[in-house]
Formats: sequence, C-alpha cells, structure tokens
Amino acid sequence: MTSISYVQGPGDTPRLGVTIGEALAETARRHPDREALVVRETGERFTYAAFDRAVDDVAAGLLALGMRRGDRIGIWSPNNAEWAILQFASARAGIILVTINPAYRTAELEYVLNDVQCRALVLARTFKSSDYVAMLDSIPPDRLPHLERRFVIGVPAESAADLPASMAPFATIAAAATPASRATLAALRADLQFDDPINIQFTSGTTGAPKGATLSHHNILNNGYFVGQGIGLRDGEKIGSSTSQVEWKTSSMALMGAPSR
Repeated sequence: MTSISYVQGPGDTPRLGVTIGEALAETARRHPDREALVVRETGERFTYAAFDRAVDDVAAGLLALGMRRGDRIGIWSPNNAEWAILQFASARAGIILVTINPAYRTAELEYVLNDVQCRALVLARTFKSSDYVAMLDSIPPDRLPHLERRFVIGVPAESAADLPASMAPFATIAAAATPASRATLAALRADLQFDDPINIQFTSGTTGAPKGATLSHHNILNNGYFVGQGIGLRDGEKIGSSTSQVEWKTSSMALMGAPSR
C-alpha cells in the first residue's frame, strides 16, 4: 500500500497536521472576541467568532447551491472581506479556490476558467480601469462550458437587477444556506484531510499560457505558520496586506492569532 510521507529539514518544530477549517475553528474557540479582520476601506471589522460564522454561512451556501468537494471556484478581485471569507469557506467545504490575477484581461480570464474547469466565479464589480462585470459578460456562455454561477462582490441584494441576468450578488451565497447544507458541511469537517487540494494558483504566463499549481491545506497552513515563526510574529500582533489580492500566507499567519489588516 502506497502512503504519503514527508521530508522535513533541520528543526524541532513539527508541521501542523490540520485543515484550514480546523485551524480557524480552533482559533475562534480560543480567541472568540479578538479582532480577526479589519478592512479599512469599508470600515468592516470581524472578531474571530464573527468571521468563523461568516465562513460557515458561505460554506453552507456553496453546498446548497450545488458545489461539491473537489469542485473549483474562482476569485477575481482585489482585497476585501468577501475575498478572505470565501477563501476559508471554500477550504471548509472542500472546494478548491482558484485565485485569479486581478490584472488579467478577458482572454486570460477565459483561459484559466476553462483550464481548471471552474464551476463558479466570484468577482469584484470593477478594479482600477477594468470593468470585471462587462469583461466576463462579453465572453459567450458556450466558451465557458463549465461555469455555472457568477457572484459579484459589493452589489446589495436589492440591486441584483442592475447585474446581467447570469450574475447574482455575493450575498446570495450565504442566503442560500439550509439546515441540510449545514449538516453536510458538519459531516465534511470530519472527512476532509489536510493533504486535500484546496487552492490553484497560476504563474504569470510571461513565457506562454499561465500554468496552475495546486496546493493543499498542509502546504498553505505550514507555509504561513513557519513564515510567521521566522519573522518573530507573536500571538495577538497585527499584520497588514497591501497586495492586490489577499495571500493565503498572510491569512494562515492570521489564523495563529494575529489579525490581518
């Protein structure tokens, strides 16, 4: 019988053997009232308990909408609370998050969505000079055969009519959660493995088409954890993210108790 083994270099600190969802739940249990996420542009603030609940709501909503373990969901957006919530919600539901470069043009977007067969896409309405909604809507549906659902960040539910008919506000994901999908999510928590794939990141494509690299809970969580250890990050300290998209490394460091700002 073949099994996975790990090679670890010199050091006395063991690697973390839990999933992203488990790590977040444990941090929320230990520090429910500690600040977990601050979004300065919108004034949104989440404690770990509130963030964990938001993650559960979106994860259960994704399952209620037909997403299943191993499916791919894309995120095409700059930093915002929804980005952070979705990355943990997809991990908790066993759905693979495909992080899409905010600078992509229409042809690159079409390529990566088809390359990994995304069933759903979450996107910002705009970013800098790019109208994401118009760009996505310009791609004929038959050229995105796997893409079934499109959710737009920053659009209130009452403004859904302003979007193309193929799109819905991001808030509709959490609103779709049902008791049955929450029960499915609870069962998944016990079944997911830390070696499961959870993220696909694409290269810049400077020498050809972008190429996807698949990462697991184990990759991401330990990368963030050991970077935090290396820079001397202490429990309760705050870290900032000024990149054009939230990085898993930053978020996994925040799981250890330092809120991401």
